[in-house]
Amino acid sequence: MTVIASPAPNEQEDEDMLVPRSDLVEGALPMGAEGILGGGFGVGVVRNLALNVNFPCYIFSFPCPLFAVAPEATENNVENQPTEDPRTAKFTWKIEFFSKITTKKLYSGIFDLGDYKWRILIFPKGNNADQLSMYLDVADSAGLPYGWTRYAHFSLAIVNQVHSKYSVRKETQHQFSARENDWGFTAFMPLRDLHDPSRGYLVNDTCIVEAEVAVYKAMDPWLYDSKKETGFVGLKNQGATCYMNSLLQTLYHIPFFRKVVYHMPTNVIDMPSASIPLALQSLFYKLQYSDNSVATKELTKSFGWDTYDAFLQHDVQELNRVLCEKLEEKMKRTIVEGAIQQLFEGHHMNYIECINVDYKSSRKESFYDLQLDVKGCDDVYASFDKYVTVEHLDGDNKYHAEQHGLQISSLDAKKGVLFIDFPPVLQLHLKRFEYDFVRDVMVKINDHYEFPLQLDLDRDDGKYLSPDADRRVHNLYTLHSVLVHSGGVHGGHYYAFIQPTLSSQWYKFDDERVTKEDMKKALDELYGGEEEHLMQTNQGINNTPFKFTKHSNAYMLVYIRESDKDKIMCHVDEKDIAEHLRERLKREQEEKEQKKKEKAEAHLYTIVKVVCDEDFVWQIGRNVFFDLVDHDKVRSFRVQKLMPFNVFKEEVANKFGIPVQLQRFWLWAKRQNHTYRPNRPLTQSEEAQTVGYLRDMSNKAQNAELRLFLELERGPDSRPIPLPNKAKDDILLFFKLYDPEKEELRYVGRLFVKSFGKPVDILTRLNEMAGYAPEEDIELYEEIKFDPNVMCEHIQKILPFRSSQLEDGDIVCIQKSLPSEALQQLRCPDVRSFFEYRHNLQDSRKEDRKFLMVIHFRSLEKPKDDEFCLQLSKLDTYDEVVEKVALQLGVDDPSKLRLTSCNSYTQQPKPHPIKYRGVDNLLDMLLQHNQTSDILYYEVLDMPLPELQGLRTLRVAFHHGTYNEAEIHNVRLPKDSTVADLLDDLRIKVQLSRPDAELRLLEVFTHKIYKILEEEKHLGRHDCLIHVYHFMNEENQNQVKIQNFGEPFLLVIHADEILADLKIRVQKKLCVSNEEFSKWKFAFVSQGQTEYLEDSEILFTRFQTSSMYIAWEQYLGLEHIDNAPKRPLAANQVALKSAVTKSFSVPPTIREGCEDIQLRGQWNRSLEWPSLSPFMQKNSENTS
Repeated sequence: MTVIASPAPNEQEDEDMLVPRSDLVEGALPMGAEGILGGGFGVGVVRNLALNVNFPCYIFSFPCPLFAVAPEATENNVENQPTEDPRTAKFTWKIEFFSKITTKKLYSGIFDLGDYKWRILIFPKGNNADQLSMYLDVADSAGLPYGWTRYAHFSLAIVNQVHSKYSVRKETQHQFSARENDWGFTAFMPLRDLHDPSRGYLVNDTCIVEAEVAVYKAMDPWLYDSKKETGFVGLKNQGATCYMNSLLQTLYHIPFFRKVVYHMPTNVIDMPSASIPLALQSLFYKLQYSDNSVATKELTKSFGWDTYDAFLQHDVQELNRVLCEKLEEKMKRTIVEGAIQQLFEGHHMNYIECINVDYKSSRKESFYDLQLDVKGCDDVYASFDKYVTVEHLDGDNKYHAEQHGLQISSLDAKKGVLFIDFPPVLQLHLKRFEYDFVRDVMVKINDHYEFPLQLDLDRDDGKYLSPDADRRVHNLYTLHSVLVHSGGVHGGHYYAFIQPTLSSQWYKFDDERVTKEDMKKALDELYGGEEEHLMQTNQGINNTPFKFTKHSNAYMLVYIRESDKDKIMCHVDEKDIAEHLRERLKREQEEKEQKKKEKAEAHLYTIVKVVCDEDFVWQIGRNVFFDLVDHDKVRSFRVQKLMPFNVFKEEVANKFGIPVQLQRFWLWAKRQNHTYRPNRPLTQSEEAQTVGYLRDMSNKAQNAELRLFLELERGPDSRPIPLPNKAKDDILLFFKLYDPEKEELRYVGRLFVKSFGKPVDILTRLNEMAGYAPEEDIELYEEIKFDPNVMCEHIQKILPFRSSQLEDGDIVCIQKSLPSEALQQLRCPDVRSFFEYRHNLQDSRKEDRKFLMVIHFRSLEKPKDDEFCLQLSKLDTYDEVVEKVALQLGVDDPSKLRLTSCNSYTQQPKPHPIKYRGVDNLLDMLLQHNQTSDILYYEVLDMPLPELQGLRTLRVAFHHGTYNEAEIHNVRLPKDSTVADLLDDLRIKVQLSRPDAELRLLEVFTHKIYKILEEEKHLGRHDCLIHVYHFMNEENQNQVKIQNFGEPFLLVIHADEILADLKIRVQKKLCVSNEEFSKWKFAFVSQGQTEYLEDSEILFTRFQTSSMYIAWEQYLGLEHIDNAPKRPLAANQVALKSAVTKSFSVPPTIREGCEDIQLRGQWNRSLEWPSLSPFMQKNSENTS
């Protein structure tokens, strides 16, 4: 689940900087709400508070001394409580008429916790998600002093008013500040579950929200230094990666494992984000030598995860197995091959032993971890006892021994497990989660369960060991680490207790934070179970015992064998790390330290940007038309603010090769007309000041940079020469040259002119600068402004410069005079019209830029990999988009491209592609529920899309009667084709069991037959044709649901046939081995309800109906595990099944082996024979 501040800041975490904690914590605090309210304890006072709406009310409860009392009537009690850390409180918010709320967000009333004020913020319709969004908010943030922070550990809950134990509760912790004054869960729970009346979250349209808050004054994570306090550093949480962090810390603190990882061969040119071994080496190195918490993004990228995966909580055991498998694969044919097996692999023996005959069957299997039962077991030893408990096979569970048949004794055989050997590092996963068949939900087992610090698996004369076990190995283990899960079945938070050196000092690794812990105190918490408190209902009258469930308990145990301790807990230093890895990581660390230093010293420095004539020459006419220069593209210097400016001039001299005495610097100034020009030169007294003084003097903005124009003169040989003295009546003008025929503008130089002088006096010099003949007739224009409108005025050449209001830094544009006939033929005949043209073009580009965005295109076959990117306008039409994509791909005909939009929430392709010209513009392709994606998927078709849309494309799986492999065929038919057309096409493509085989068309959806599209002509009068489906029970959203799979089929049953006889036919029909078929169960399924059948039962009585065909709601279910390989199939797939007449007792007129065509897709009740179009119209466009 995702935990973000609301509204969510659009920022990415900087891996190199410590960021606010955002643990994706889901589940209850130790004091569960279900224990408080469900037990009937607590005192509540209801008061009305002013809100956006007038119906919610609030209940404050204080079930035990752990919580502060919130109502007005008892506020004095809150103040008089001892100032213990943490201070805690609980708040209940009752929201009536919930479904009638129309506001986007809703605040609760304010509740106090000591000096702190809090409130709950909810988004009843979701915060840009189809989930209820809920946050804890600092109610008085606006009035708090600058720089305030507040650290709190809190949980939020939606109370289940029918069964409080099913309340949805999530917890997290956060450092609140002015920038992040609320924190919580954008995806708290699905809105559909909240509004489902059968779920119990809304009763009488009333929703109950609970908040439990613990404020820590003494514990501020910003002031805590894990490395300094413990010698270890933590791992940053990417969103929901606390489970991974706990596992990685556990593996890292197994030194032999760390040494093995370091010795895995990696390449200098490898990138950690693309190599799991290198990413893990880098992570371990940083954990060993870094002073700050370490980011895991490189490792998760090497897993192939994206951001979405980082916000999904996975299972620790699953991740552990996958990671070890990946490392084993990478270790093959290297010096560390087999190291993972040496550490974690053990072996056990599964055996079956007959009692009355001399027969025993055994099978040796390996394991990397063991799953131990918690329910019904007091401790680890009880779980091992249960693991090796002998099971007696009798009754229906008799064992069929080869060559002996079924035994006749009541205890014919015994079955069990014994251990051949245990690994040096023993990983025990405790089964804290299981399915409750009675309540039909997944539940967490919070029972009290103990585990010893030392585990002796040789106890009771080695009762866990097989006769083949090596008794010379002493299986005495020391507890190394405990992975803890805090929360409930819907999610929670993981952290780890680790004993890094097995020296009795334990540490708690909780993401970024590492603390020393007293294990004896922690063990009582980690065992789980219930805890009893005394609750004072009335002062001094009666103390009522109160129990609540501990939701934090051990989930995974890691033990290290004493005899292997010296080998496992070996010394690991830099010599074990490859040299290229050390150099790479040290270089990264140096860069990180440099960035950190620069950031820390940023307030001591400023940026000085120096503009020269060369910048004018290079930029004007290319990317600059108005004003003189783009300051973001000139030379810049990072200098200390306290540096004397004269010292800075020496640095410029070294950079530009210009002696200090030949430099003159001008300050830039922003004018009222929004232009930016050189304003005046620095005086000698100003140049004696510091750089920081000049920056502050020239800028009002606090963090502005110092901008300077460097004036210099060059002689005929381009060498710097002394500058002329500037008199009071001298004006510095800059000149641009415009060519109306080429529509080109360029910089030609600058001149000092006298304010009382006239332009006519310098025409010869201006012609020389422009490259014209001395007597060339030219026009002069002053460039005044361009924002919001262009202002460019003609200059009278006979008027003094002073009369034309020219001053330092002004720009004069030169243009050759042309005959009026020539001017009429030009688009921009003068400077003014050229500037207006550029201004309009710039405005249109700005407007277009609002709609421009970079689109990432991916092949539909590789939906996670970007193939290329294009910058497109949101207003581009469908045709414009596909034409640009076709040009990029080199496809001659754009109509052969088909695009598919991206689901903004799942980051996966939508199920339905975009139809030809089915949208108006690009924005329509990208927009989904107010969320805009930047991803599109493409396919290159073998025919134009309009033509393809006129056809129906079916993927046909043909199952021959004599073998099980399916042949896949693609069939394209016009929409108005009939079933006969489909069958005729298929007869040409497939090999039938016999030439005269009949074909039958079935409509199939989700592995069920919904309609038979051909009359059955060969049924006997006392026969019945039934549907047979494969199924298994699947746990989905805390409920067991029937999940169909495989190929459904039709089966003829007879009036007097019992299930035992039918089983023989089914087994033969499906070619299932005796061993596998013995595990199958047969059930009658009606309206989703399952009733298992006895072998003696006659099925005809259950399926007898007035109709020839059985309604699809009733079928014979075959319950077994789906062992078929998973193949992704199109939604509109058709399966064609071929079979032959069976040899068992079926009348020759009934051919069960009739060729079946199974038509799969979205079920359409309006299906009519014989047109093929109706039942293919829904999803056929999805397959090309």
